[in-house]
Amino acid sequence: MYYIIFDLEWNNAYNYAARKFMNEIIEIGAVKLDSKLNIVDTFKQLVIPEYTRKLSSRCKKLTNITNEEIKKDGISFDKAFREFSRWGAGRNNVFMSWSNSDLYVLMNNFMEHTGSPDVKFIKNYCDAQKYCMSFVDKKEGNQIGLANCAEEFKIDFDSSKLHRALADCYLTAECLKSVYDKNKIKPYINSCDKLFFERLLFKPYYITEPVTNNFSVFNVELVCPKCGSVMPSATEFTVQNKSFKTHSKCAECKKSYWIFIRAKQLFDKVSIKTNYIEMNFKKAKRLDKKPKN
Repeated sequence: MYYIIFDLEWNNAYNYAARKFMNEIIEIGAVKLDSKLNIVDTFKQLVIPEYTRKLSSRCKKLTNITNEEIKKDGISFDKAFREFSRWGAGRNNVFMSWSNSDLYVLMNNFMEHTGSPDVKFIKNYCDAQKYCMSFVDKKEGNQIGLANCAEEFKIDFDSSKLHRALADCYLTAECLKSVYDKNKIKPYINSCDKLFFERLLFKPYYITEPVTNNFSVFNVELVCPKCGSVMPSATEFTVQNKSFKTHSKCAECKKSYWIFIRAKQLFDKVSIKTNYIEMNFKKAKRLDKKPKN
Protein backbone atom coordinates (compact mmCIF):
# COMPACT_ATOMS: atom_id res chain seq x y z
CA MET A 1 0.00 0.00 0.00
CA TYR A 2 1.21 3.47 -0.92
CA TYR A 3 0.05 6.99 -0.13
CA ILE A 4 -0.18 8.95 -3.37
CA ILE A 5 -0.26 12.70 -2.84
CA PHE A 6 -1.42 14.43 -6.01
CA ASP A 7 -1.90 18.04 -6.98
CA LEU A 8 -3.50 19.57 -10.05
CA GLU A 9 -3.07 22.94 -11.67
CA TRP A 10 -5.91 24.19 -13.81
CA ASN A 11 -6.86 27.00 -16.13
CA ASN A 12 -10.05 28.85 -15.29
CA ALA A 13 -11.42 30.06 -18.60
CA TYR A 14 -14.55 30.29 -20.69
CA ASN A 15 -15.59 27.23 -22.66
CA TYR A 16 -17.33 28.73 -25.70
CA ALA A 17 -18.64 25.38 -26.94
CA ALA A 18 -20.39 24.65 -23.63
CA ARG A 19 -21.05 28.35 -22.93
CA LYS A 20 -19.71 28.21 -19.40
CA PHE A 21 -16.60 28.84 -17.34
CA MET A 22 -14.65 25.75 -16.33
CA ASN A 23 -11.47 24.70 -14.54
CA GLU A 24 -9.52 22.67 -17.08
CA ILE A 25 -6.57 20.64 -15.81
CA ILE A 26 -3.22 21.63 -17.31
CA GLU A 27 -0.77 19.87 -14.98
CA ILE A 28 -0.62 16.73 -12.82
CA GLY A 29 1.93 16.23 -10.08
CA ALA A 30 2.17 13.37 -7.58
CA VAL A 31 4.52 11.73 -5.09
CA LYS A 32 4.29 8.11 -3.97
CA LEU A 33 5.05 7.38 -0.31
CA ASP A 34 5.69 3.99 1.25
CA SER A 35 4.34 2.93 4.68
CA LYS A 36 7.18 4.86 6.36
CA LEU A 37 6.38 7.96 4.30
CA ASN A 38 9.53 7.76 2.23
CA ILE A 39 9.11 9.14 -1.30
CA VAL A 40 9.69 6.21 -3.64
CA ASP A 41 8.52 7.72 -6.93
CA THR A 42 7.17 10.89 -8.52
CA PHE A 43 4.89 11.78 -11.44
CA LYS A 44 4.75 15.03 -13.38
CA GLN A 45 2.90 15.80 -16.59
CA LEU A 46 1.59 18.85 -18.43
CA VAL A 47 -1.82 18.46 -20.08
CA ILE A 48 -2.90 20.14 -23.28
CA PRO A 49 -6.25 21.91 -22.72
CA GLU A 50 -8.95 20.98 -25.21
CA TYR A 51 -11.83 23.24 -24.20
CA THR A 52 -9.97 26.45 -23.32
CA ARG A 53 -7.14 26.95 -25.79
CA LYS A 54 -5.27 29.79 -24.11
CA LEU A 55 -4.20 30.13 -20.49
CA SER A 56 -5.77 32.96 -18.55
CA SER A 57 -3.49 35.73 -17.31
CA ARG A 58 -4.29 34.73 -13.72
CA CYS A 59 -3.27 31.12 -14.39
CA LYS A 60 0.02 32.14 -16.02
CA LYS A 61 0.83 34.55 -13.19
CA LEU A 62 -0.01 32.02 -10.45
CA THR A 63 1.72 28.96 -11.91
CA ASN A 64 4.32 30.44 -14.30
CA ILE A 65 3.12 27.87 -16.84
CA THR A 66 3.12 29.22 -20.39
CA ASN A 67 1.27 28.25 -23.55
CA GLU A 68 4.63 27.50 -25.16
CA GLU A 69 5.62 25.11 -22.36
CA ILE A 70 2.36 23.20 -22.67
CA LYS A 71 2.68 23.04 -26.46
CA LYS A 72 6.19 21.62 -26.12
CA ASP A 73 5.76 19.15 -23.24
CA GLY A 74 2.01 18.60 -22.88
CA ILE A 75 -0.01 15.54 -23.87
CA SER A 76 -3.76 14.98 -24.17
CA PHE A 77 -6.00 14.59 -21.13
CA ASP A 78 -6.84 10.99 -22.01
CA LYS A 79 -3.21 9.95 -22.41
CA ALA A 80 -2.09 11.86 -19.29
CA PHE A 81 -4.62 10.16 -17.06
CA ARG A 82 -4.04 6.73 -18.60
CA GLU A 83 -0.40 7.10 -17.63
CA PHE A 84 -1.24 8.53 -14.21
CA SER A 85 -3.73 5.75 -13.43
CA ARG A 86 -1.13 3.09 -14.39
CA TRP A 87 1.51 4.83 -12.28
CA GLY A 88 -0.80 5.00 -9.24
CA ALA A 89 -2.41 1.58 -9.72
CA GLY A 90 -3.11 -0.49 -6.60
CA ARG A 91 -6.41 -1.32 -4.92
CA ASN A 92 -5.10 -0.48 -1.45
CA ASN A 93 -3.33 2.74 -2.43
CA VAL A 94 -4.64 5.90 -0.76
CA PHE A 95 -4.81 9.03 -2.93
CA MET A 96 -4.46 12.32 -1.06
CA SER A 97 -4.70 15.99 -1.97
CA TRP A 98 -4.66 19.27 -0.09
CA SER A 99 -8.43 19.76 0.30
CA ASN A 100 -10.91 17.96 -1.93
CA SER A 101 -11.00 20.83 -4.44
CA ASP A 102 -8.46 19.01 -6.64
CA LEU A 103 -10.59 15.87 -6.57
CA TYR A 104 -13.67 17.95 -7.35
CA VAL A 105 -11.96 19.53 -10.39
CA LEU A 106 -10.73 16.10 -11.48
CA MET A 107 -14.26 14.70 -11.32
CA ASN A 108 -15.64 17.62 -13.33
CA ASN A 109 -12.94 17.13 -15.97
CA PHE A 110 -13.75 13.42 -16.14
CA MET A 111 -17.40 14.37 -16.62
CA GLU A 112 -16.44 16.55 -19.59
CA HIS A 113 -14.21 13.90 -21.18
CA THR A 114 -15.99 10.63 -20.34
CA GLY A 115 -19.54 11.63 -19.37
CA SER A 116 -19.08 10.23 -15.85
CA PRO A 117 -17.59 11.77 -12.68
CA ASP A 118 -16.44 8.34 -11.47
CA VAL A 119 -12.62 8.39 -11.26
CA LYS A 120 -12.28 4.63 -11.28
CA PHE A 121 -8.57 4.38 -10.52
CA ILE A 122 -9.00 6.13 -7.15
CA LYS A 123 -10.20 3.44 -4.75
CA ASN A 124 -9.37 5.24 -1.49
CA TYR A 125 -9.11 8.96 -0.80
CA CYS A 126 -8.00 11.14 2.11
CA ASP A 127 -8.25 14.92 2.39
CA ALA A 128 -4.76 15.82 3.67
CA GLN A 129 -5.92 19.31 4.61
CA LYS A 130 -8.69 18.00 6.85
CA TYR A 131 -6.34 15.53 8.53
CA CYS A 132 -3.56 18.08 9.13
CA MET A 133 -6.05 20.67 10.40
CA SER A 134 -7.02 18.28 13.21
CA PHE A 135 -3.59 19.08 14.68
CA VAL A 136 -3.93 22.86 14.30
CA ASP A 137 -5.67 25.01 16.89
CA LYS A 138 -8.20 26.75 14.63
CA LYS A 139 -11.89 27.52 14.91
CA GLU A 140 -14.08 24.76 13.56
CA GLY A 141 -14.91 25.23 9.89
CA ASN A 142 -11.94 27.52 9.19
CA GLN A 143 -9.71 26.05 6.51
CA ILE A 144 -5.99 26.63 6.41
CA GLY A 145 -3.88 26.91 3.27
CA LEU A 146 -0.93 24.65 2.52
CA ALA A 147 1.68 27.38 3.05
CA ASN A 148 0.08 28.47 6.33
CA CYS A 149 -0.02 24.88 7.53
CA ALA A 150 3.68 24.45 6.72
CA GLU A 151 4.40 27.57 8.77
CA GLU A 152 2.36 26.18 11.67
CA PHE A 153 4.41 22.97 11.54
CA LYS A 154 7.73 24.93 11.32
CA ILE A 155 8.55 23.54 7.87
CA ASP A 156 10.99 25.51 5.70
CA PHE A 157 9.89 25.99 2.10
CA ASP A 158 10.41 28.25 -0.88
CA SER A 159 7.13 30.07 -1.49
CA SER A 160 8.23 31.05 -5.00
CA LYS A 161 8.02 27.39 -6.05
CA LEU A 162 4.44 26.87 -4.88
CA HIS A 163 1.52 26.53 -7.30
CA ARG A 164 3.37 24.04 -9.44
CA ALA A 165 1.86 20.62 -9.01
CA LEU A 166 4.90 18.59 -7.96
CA ALA A 167 6.24 21.28 -5.60
CA ASP A 168 2.88 21.42 -3.80
CA CYS A 169 2.96 17.62 -3.45
CA TYR A 170 6.38 17.71 -1.80
CA LEU A 171 5.19 20.31 0.72
CA THR A 172 1.98 18.39 1.43
CA ALA A 173 4.12 15.31 2.10
CA GLU A 174 6.23 17.25 4.59
CA CYS A 175 3.10 18.47 6.40
CA LEU A 176 1.77 14.91 6.52
CA LYS A 177 5.06 13.57 7.91
CA SER A 178 4.96 16.16 10.70
CA VAL A 179 1.73 14.80 12.18
CA TYR A 180 1.37 11.30 10.74
CA ASP A 181 -0.20 8.62 12.91
CA LYS A 182 -1.38 5.47 11.13
CA ASN A 183 -4.28 5.04 13.56
CA LYS A 184 -5.41 8.66 13.65
CA ILE A 185 -5.48 8.93 9.86
CA LYS A 186 -7.75 5.90 9.35
CA PRO A 187 -11.07 7.77 9.95
CA TYR A 188 -10.07 10.30 7.28
CA ILE A 189 -9.68 7.66 4.56
CA ASN A 190 -12.78 7.14 2.41
CA SER A 191 -13.60 4.20 0.16
CA CYS A 192 -14.38 5.65 -3.26
CA ASP A 193 -17.39 3.91 -4.73
CA LYS A 194 -19.77 5.56 -7.20
CA LEU A 195 -21.85 6.99 -4.32
CA PHE A 196 -18.78 8.73 -2.89
CA PHE A 197 -18.20 10.63 -6.16
CA GLU A 198 -21.89 11.47 -6.57
CA ARG A 199 -22.04 12.80 -3.01
CA LEU A 200 -18.97 14.98 -3.56
CA LEU A 201 -20.36 16.49 -6.77
CA PHE A 202 -23.79 17.20 -5.30
CA LYS A 203 -24.35 20.91 -4.70
CA PRO A 204 -26.52 21.63 -1.65
CA TYR A 205 -29.24 24.22 -2.16
CA TYR A 206 -31.88 26.03 -0.11
CA ILE A 207 -35.45 24.90 -0.62
CA THR A 208 -37.88 27.72 -1.41
CA GLU A 209 -40.93 25.66 -2.36
CA PRO A 210 -43.19 24.96 0.65
CA VAL A 211 -43.69 21.32 -0.35
CA THR A 212 -41.24 19.05 -2.20
CA ASN A 213 -40.84 15.30 -2.50
CA ASN A 214 -38.98 15.03 0.82
CA PHE A 215 -39.89 18.26 2.65
CA SER A 216 -42.97 20.15 3.80
CA VAL A 217 -42.66 23.40 5.70
CA PHE A 218 -46.09 22.69 7.21
CA ASN A 219 -44.66 19.66 9.01
CA VAL A 220 -41.96 21.65 10.83
CA GLU A 221 -42.79 21.64 14.54
CA LEU A 222 -42.83 25.13 16.08
CA VAL A 223 -41.55 25.20 19.66
CA CYS A 224 -41.68 28.24 21.93
CA PRO A 225 -38.06 29.24 22.70
CA LYS A 226 -39.13 30.59 26.11
CA CYS A 227 -41.15 27.74 27.64
CA GLY A 228 -40.63 24.87 25.21
CA SER A 229 -44.33 24.39 24.45
CA VAL A 230 -45.43 23.37 20.98
CA MET A 231 -47.02 26.34 19.23
CA PRO A 232 -49.84 26.23 16.68
CA SER A 233 -48.62 25.33 13.19
CA ALA A 234 -48.61 28.23 10.78
CA THR A 235 -50.69 28.11 7.63
CA GLU A 236 -49.23 31.08 5.74
CA PHE A 237 -45.59 31.43 4.71
CA THR A 238 -43.64 33.92 2.66
CA VAL A 239 -40.12 33.41 1.34
CA GLN A 240 -37.55 35.92 2.54
CA ASN A 241 -33.79 35.57 1.95
CA LYS A 242 -34.27 31.86 1.14
CA SER A 243 -36.12 31.32 4.41
CA PHE A 244 -39.79 30.63 5.04
CA LYS A 245 -41.24 33.40 7.21
CA THR A 246 -44.34 33.09 9.37
CA HIS A 247 -45.54 33.91 12.89
CA SER A 248 -47.15 32.09 15.78
CA LYS A 249 -48.16 32.63 19.40
CA CYS A 250 -47.47 30.40 22.37
CA ALA A 251 -50.68 29.47 24.20
CA GLU A 252 -48.77 28.90 27.45
CA CYS A 253 -46.58 31.99 27.89
CA LYS A 254 -48.56 34.23 25.49
CA LYS A 255 -45.45 35.28 23.59
CA SER A 256 -45.66 35.96 19.85
CA TYR A 257 -42.80 35.30 17.46
CA TRP A 258 -41.65 35.87 13.94
CA ILE A 259 -40.41 32.51 12.76
CA PHE A 260 -37.82 31.89 10.04
CA ILE A 261 -37.38 28.34 8.74
CA ARG A 262 -34.41 27.59 6.48
CA ALA A 263 -34.38 24.20 4.75
CA LYS A 264 -31.22 23.06 2.97
CA GLN A 265 -31.26 20.06 0.65
CA LEU A 266 -28.16 17.95 1.25
CA PHE A 267 -27.22 14.83 -0.71
CA ASP A 268 -29.24 12.42 1.42
CA LYS A 269 -31.29 14.58 3.80
CA VAL A 270 -32.82 17.99 4.44
CA SER A 271 -31.19 20.16 7.09
CA ILE A 272 -33.68 22.45 8.88
CA LYS A 273 -32.80 25.46 11.01
CA THR A 274 -35.48 27.53 12.77
CA ASN A 275 -34.98 31.03 14.16
CA TYR A 276 -37.45 32.77 16.50
CA ILE A 277 -37.63 36.54 16.98
CA GLU A 278 -40.01 37.83 19.63
CA MET A 279 -42.50 40.42 18.41
CA ASN A 280 -43.04 43.74 20.14
CA PHE A 281 -46.29 44.06 22.01
CA LYS A 282 -48.06 46.38 19.53
CA LYS A 283 -47.29 44.24 16.51
CA ALA A 284 -48.39 41.07 18.30
CA LYS A 285 -51.64 42.74 19.34
CA ARG A 286 -52.40 43.83 15.77
CA LEU A 287 -51.82 40.31 14.47
CA ASP A 288 -54.08 38.89 17.18
CA LYS A 289 -56.90 41.09 15.90
CA LYS A 290 -56.31 40.07 12.28
CA PRO A 291 -58.99 37.61 11.13
CA LYS A 292 -57.80 33.98 10.70
CA ASN A 293 -58.34 32.24 7.36
